[in-house]
Amino acid sequence: MKTILSPRPASQIETECLAVLVLDQGEGDQTEAYVAAADHTVQEAAADLLAAGDLTGKPLEIGWLHKPSGIKAKRLLLIGGGKRKKFTASDLRKAAGAAVRALKPRSLRSLVFLCPETLPVEAAVRAIVEGAIVGDFDPDTYKSDRKDQRLESVTVLASGKQGELERALDEARILAESQNFTRDLVNEPSNHMTPSILAKRAEAMCKETGLKVEVYGADKIKEWKMGAFWGVAQGSDEPPALIVMRYEPAGAPQKPVLGLVGKGITFDTGGISIKPADGMEKMKYDMAGGATMIGAMRAIALLKPKIKVIGIVCATENMPSGKAQKPGDIQTAMSGKTIEIINTDAEGRLVLADGLCYARQLGCTHLIDAATLTGAVVVALGYANAGVFSNDDEMYNRFSKAFEKAGEKMWRLPLDEEYKEQIKSNIADIMNTGGRWGGAITAAKFLEEFAEGTPWIHLDIAGTAWMEEGKPWMAKGPSGIAVRSLVEFTREFESS
Repeated sequence: MKTILSPRPASQIETECLAVLVLDQGEGDQTEAYVAAADHTVQEAAADLLAAGDLTGKPLEIGWLHKPSGIKAKRLLLIGGGKRKKFTASDLRKAAGAAVRALKPRSLRSLVFLCPETLPVEAAVRAIVEGAIVGDFDPDTYKSDRKDQRLESVTVLASGKQGELERALDEARILAESQNFTRDLVNEPSNHMTPSILAKRAEAMCKETGLKVEVYGADKIKEWKMGAFWGVAQGSDEPPALIVMRYEPAGAPQKPVLGLVGKGITFDTGGISIKPADGMEKMKYDMAGGATMIGAMRAIALLKPKIKVIGIVCATENMPSGKAQKPGDIQTAMSGKTIEIINTDAEGRLVLADGLCYARQLGCTHLIDAATLTGAVVVALGYANAGVFSNDDEMYNRFSKAFEKAGEKMWRLPLDEEYKEQIKSNIADIMNTGGRWGGAITAAKFLEEFAEGTPWIHLDIAGTAWMEEGKPWMAKGPSGIAVRSLVEFTREFESS
């Protein structure tokens, strides 16, 4: 999708569709809808529709005007944004996505979106571009009768310092395209996204963006005594891949070094502790944490912050076979800790354990991992918020500012020492599961053992990496959660 910035008056733009925001400035329960734009001609074109009460400004409410009077656009698309006092950049992002998704089935190929006057103009430009590009993604890749409904261009009408606005537009495009890159990886079925294929996709991205990349196979995993990772990988005929992406810009300080570690289980059967058949097809998305880190590294490489970042993805399948690990087995992690395998379906924490240890060996001073780790986080938080855990309040506070700015919903959960009791083993140092209660927390406590005091954040995205139903602003399927937050955090970390 081509993204364009223009300072021209909205009424003078010739386009298939001009989108404007409708907000409600009424107090309390009273409704007073108005077009949130400084262009009086556009306001007048929509005046009758608003006066009739056909649009109230309710969030994501949509109205159409064909051949509106006084303006050159063929159609005027009016999108509700909710109460003016509560309206945020996140709401505008959703509105832009909803506009794009409203155009797609109508086979319209271009959209002009007028910046509302209620937000700082740079923030508005970013939100519109991000929302539009994310809204343009569809998961129907393998339909034989697939219709190409992609938009060709989105023009943002905004007045201000054009150089600064162009930079905001370009940065937003990079973020949104990187989020969609992650979604595209997650969307692939497992026969088209093996660990080896994921590694090749990462290598191609790194070559395109100038990142250094190394991919290691089973021999190195065993040589480096990554017993937790290999314990999962040994059951599959598909070879595992340890993907290491390095961003080392000239002039960056030696420290800090941020480590981004992703779970890359390209298909999760549960292993010997096999999952129920119902819904197992979705387990192709169990590599979403790894895909998130690949997408984040893409954006970081293109945005060029002055901070060193290492991305690590531990990619394998989790399969039942005569070679697979079994409940009761003992595995020795790279750190030397011994792990009693209670449930082979608790495999994500095993590959991450060695990934976190390896990141520390490479010199990472701060760690973030992302994984579709537990169903328990969905029980705790539903499908609205990702779970966040951290052993360092200062690092978490920085990250919370980043995900708020990125417009991604996350919620911090505790890491109290009492939970560690649940994962103590009688035969080894630690068990890989702590039972039913507090399952997302005990999984995080397991990972904390391998951060070993390094400032660390764990993102459990099991409930948010896949949209169970389509939203007005986003298609059903992979969401690309956390890419924007990770990049915002990296950039904020650079400036501190």
